[in-house]
Amino acid sequence: MIDTRALREEQRLLADSIVLQEPKNFSCPAYIAGADVGFEQGGEVTRAAIAILRFPSLELIEYQIARLPTTFPYIPGFLSFRELPALMQAWKQVQKRPDLVLVDGQGIAHPRRLGVASHFGLQIDVPTIGVAKNRLCGHSLPLGEALNDRQALYEGDEQIGWLLRSKLRCNPLFISPGHRMGMDSSLFWVGQCMRSYRLPEPTRWADAVASNRMAFQRWQRL
Repeated sequence: MIDTRALREEQRLLADSIVLQEPKNFSCPAYIAGADVGFEQGGEVTRAAIAILRFPSLELIEYQIARLPTTFPYIPGFLSFRELPALMQAWKQVQKRPDLVLVDGQGIAHPRRLGVASHFGLQIDVPTIGVAKNRLCGHSLPLGEALNDRQALYEGDEQIGWLLRSKLRCNPLFISPGHRMGMDSSLFWVGQCMRSYRLPEPTRWADAVASNRMAFQRWQRL
């Protein structure tokens, strides 16, 4: 049986180590990665994909996939414990180490400020940003329908992230710092990685690799 009380305390302790400021020498990354996690065989296998893109062209130059037996159950608020082993295995296989990683999931926009992007960032000690498709916690003013409209996401008086209308007539993204990345910088770098899709290119490619989507199949044939 999972001791969620002990895990909550571990999350709080780890969250105290999160740095919400990018490194002083961080200016223009050479490579930006996207990370995505899914599950196969009814959840018995965890599948992690990391896609490495050259910046600013955002061309895919490398990908890694790791599949591991799932050892942690699905418990809302504790997903990083379920997803981290496969992410770390995929990370160990990466040849071109990125300067920034966009993770499909929450950063500090988490009840205990330790979503998967923050937890992963602490483990690899690389700047990370959480790019989630759904709200886990927090509140904001209503978001406009115009492209690139944004609103700050708060929990109480603390800003924990952003809502961003990244594509017209689509639900917003929930962006938050993971580790070694500032609040405003998180929104800026996600914006630098947008093209004409709802998702920024790094996590869009990570999803394409993980799910063997048509875009990835075409890339493999080049």
